[in-house]
Amino acid sequence: MKGELSEEIVSISMTESSRAIALYEKNKFGKKEGDILEISLVEALFLLEKGRLNVFKKDKKIDFNTLKEFLREKNLYGRFVVFRDLKDRGYVIKSGYKYGSDFRLYQRGESPGYTHSQYLVKIIQEFDALNVSDFSSYARVAHGVKKSLYLAVIDDDWDITYYSVSWIRP
Repeated sequence: MKGELSEEIVSISMTESSRAIALYEKNKFGKKEGDILEISLVEALFLLEKGRLNVFKKDKKIDFNTLKEFLREKNLYGRFVVFRDLKDRGYVIKSGYKYGSDFRLYQRGESPGYTHSQYLVKIIQEFDALNVSDFSSYARVAHGVKKSLYLAVIDDDWDITYYSVSWIRP
């Protein structure tokens, strides 16, 4: 399957590949814009690593390491590491920006649009400063939309530790 890289997305023609249709309908990747499937850079790197996608920019093939460095430059590599880990665990992953998080998660077999996500994931680097009021707002929003919040903390070796965060009203 072939995807075309732009600054923020990779576009895949759904008319040229039945695999692109399955990627959207069965695997819940990206969003459909007419007959184009638009996937995030993180999703593209995941699919490239799995050998399910070839990425091009102006007819030049982009390899895994080049795209990985591109994500590092955009400070998106940590998102990829968490995305890959959660995808390998069987979750359906969509953007969590609407909820002030990095991702929202669905259990395997669940479909966005037909069921509600159960979890929100906020990603931080191990030594990043974390503002207490920001942290409190993440938990409050998750509680307000009836979702569990996981904090994904990435260390210097790109290992991830997940913490479950709860909002308790005093």
